[in-house]
Amino acid sequence: QVQLVESGGGLVQPGGSLRLSCAASGSIVSVNTMAWYRQAPGKQRESVASITRGGSTNYADSVSGRFTISRDNAKNTVYLQMNSLKVEDTAVYYCNAGAVSVDGSRRFAAGSYWGQGTQVTVSS
Repeated sequence: QVQLVESGGGLVQPGGSLRLSCAASGSIVSVNTMAWYRQAPGKQRESVASITRGGSTNYADSVSGRFTISRDNAKNTVYLQMNSLKVEDTAVYYCNAGAVSVDGSRRFAAGSYWGQGTQVTVSS
């Protein structure tokens, strides 16, 4: 099994910055694409940004130029640097990772894993 733990959310004023982190742990063989999603009250969960193991990135139009996704493969950790935050960025942010794990019988399994979410509130 693979566990994802997010940190770094909080309250910030419009125009401010926050940095989210998400660390993967468990019986990991490899972590492939890692991504951030968000869900605002009354809205569907949406993709924010993603990054492949090789470092290729993709961003939602609404955050392009303001958010930067990065990762540390040695630590199985993904980051989301959020600058010039807007009120409409307020949401619960979730980390997602595609990973291969191994169990006690040395059987491999591929899966998609989610973190518990971290609240980001942008308000004056």
